[in-house]
Amino acid sequence: MSFLPITIEEVRNRGWDQLDFVFISGDAYVDHPSFGHAIITRVLAAEGYKVGIIAQPDWKSAEAFKRLGKPRLGFLISSGNVDSMVNHYSVFKRKRKKDYYSPGGKTGLRPDRAAIVYANRAREAYKDVPIILGGIESSLRRLGHYDYWDGKIRRSILLDSKADILSYGMGEKAILEIAEALDSGIAIEDITWIKGTVFKRKNLLDIGEYRMLPSFETILQSKKSYGESFLIQYNNMNHYKGKTLVEDYGNNGYVVQTSPQDPLTEQEMDRVYGLPYTYTYHDSYEKQGGIPAIEEVKYSITSNRGCFGSCNFCALTFHQGDVVQVRSKESILAEGKSIVRRKGFKGFIHDVGGPTANFRQAACKKQAEKGSCSHRKCLFPEPCDNLIIDHQEYLNILRDLRRIEGVKKVFVRSGIRYDYAIHDKDHTFIRELCQHHVSGHLKIAPEHISDRVLERMGKPSREVYERFTQKFDSINKKIGKKQYIIPYFISSHPGSTIEDAIELAIYLKRSGFIPEQVQDFYPTPGTLSTCMYYTGMDPVTMEEVYIPKTIEEKNMQRALLQFNRRENFKMVRKALEKAGRTDLIGYGKDCLVPPEDRRKNEYHQRNSRNIKNK
Repeated sequence: MSFLPITIEEVRNRGWDQLDFVFISGDAYVDHPSFGHAIITRVLAAEGYKVGIIAQPDWKSAEAFKRLGKPRLGFLISSGNVDSMVNHYSVFKRKRKKDYYSPGGKTGLRPDRAAIVYANRAREAYKDVPIILGGIESSLRRLGHYDYWDGKIRRSILLDSKADILSYGMGEKAILEIAEALDSGIAIEDITWIKGTVFKRKNLLDIGEYRMLPSFETILQSKKSYGESFLIQYNNMNHYKGKTLVEDYGNNGYVVQTSPQDPLTEQEMDRVYGLPYTYTYHDSYEKQGGIPAIEEVKYSITSNRGCFGSCNFCALTFHQGDVVQVRSKESILAEGKSIVRRKGFKGFIHDVGGPTANFRQAACKKQAEKGSCSHRKCLFPEPCDNLIIDHQEYLNILRDLRRIEGVKKVFVRSGIRYDYAIHDKDHTFIRELCQHHVSGHLKIAPEHISDRVLERMGKPSREVYERFTQKFDSINKKIGKKQYIIPYFISSHPGSTIEDAIELAIYLKRSGFIPEQVQDFYPTPGTLSTCMYYTGMDPVTMEEVYIPKTIEEKNMQRALLQFNRRENFKMVRKALEKAGRTDLIGYGKDCLVPPEDRRKNEYHQRNSRNIKNK
């Protein structure tokens, strides 16, 4: 196995005069199927296309984009595995200190809004070469969208980037169809039939049947119209009955989105993940300290994609879709055996999963045949009567992986959907998870414990989470293991008031668990929760939703989740006073902070070690 060319010398060494495609990536070149650029380039190469990669080019001029010469068919452009704005800035818009997708974790190697910048530079380099956008940054900005960093509605990224076509979603099928069309001599502007793409049009004469969204000017002027537009898009992710959507940009013409691509079949998934990846970063990065992001996935196996959990704050529905796509057991075991031979492997497979590790089939027979329902969710607020809950195949895969010679332990670290697990009447999965696949701590994501907030999140009630934790604890007690749940919580989600944050803080105090890290709600494009954040209403019901937007309140809610830290005392007291809960200031059983008295604070500090801080 060898890397794809990254220099013109490597292109020449392969006997190639010209590349068919040049892939521009905001990430360093890592040839592992957890990286989008690796999958798309390998898929194209497997079909005989000549592909090269320019990773993290100097975007200050067009010269770096000429490094591999003029591509015959087109430039493929992605900002990387993570949205470049999320990659660069915290939720409080502070510059991050590390970029895990760059050599040695160095920051500053890609621009803000990288997809736009790269596409414009590629256009400067070769004006007549087709430009195809892809990746998560482009996928979630394919139509008019709220941009948290600008604090306003931005138009489709296709217009700002001046690209020719955009492939949204995972893209393997779409990119092959685009490549085939270009290779056959069809002009890029005439490629209008491929599912999972977005393109520009001056008129709609050749579009066929479509649904018109509220115009861009309308969603600029009306938050209600923005919410209506988002909901149409959100409910249009059904590959079986999704429609072509059109957004009117006035003098700038129209942006047209075709219906979503069909999910990959098991055979197609096997082929994608069975391509000849090197499973590591390019050796040119070795002297710079390698690429930190590889450490999480180097000895892990992707077994599925897609998620029918459809949490409101998650962009998976808008990107990967809610139909679960899986690899076969044979494909997964083959990768397990290959991991044993990888350099540095010490017997531990770090993860077997995907967005939701314990989803292994379509939610129900109807979803498998006709796509997902638009009027309800599979697991929220209660599991649908048609939901298939079955862990048997996943269990069999984990059991066989454990039997591979050279494997000491197989962990499950990616998202376990605990509500799906506890709703399974057969608790064999939870028992074997505790026995064989937990490394002392199991990370799951209840996100909150206030049912009012959970409803806005599209998450199950607190009671479901507590049922799972009780089952987890009882099984561990029976098998004689001391293992703990590490829950993830989100502060300041739409619908969360100071009172809700206080309820969560009291829960944490009583449980003896204080999170080391807290994630404040991050309004990224493509999520229903972000639509709530911007509009102040739930787009499904059009009900008004409380939004904690001020920096002070966000800091209060965040501080309440780590109430025992001395640096948070002042902010917690302020929150409690604001909510009229001064009864929680003091030394009582449920009190969160001591009074503002120096001597008493010193006493509290000496005794605060009694609070278990994991």
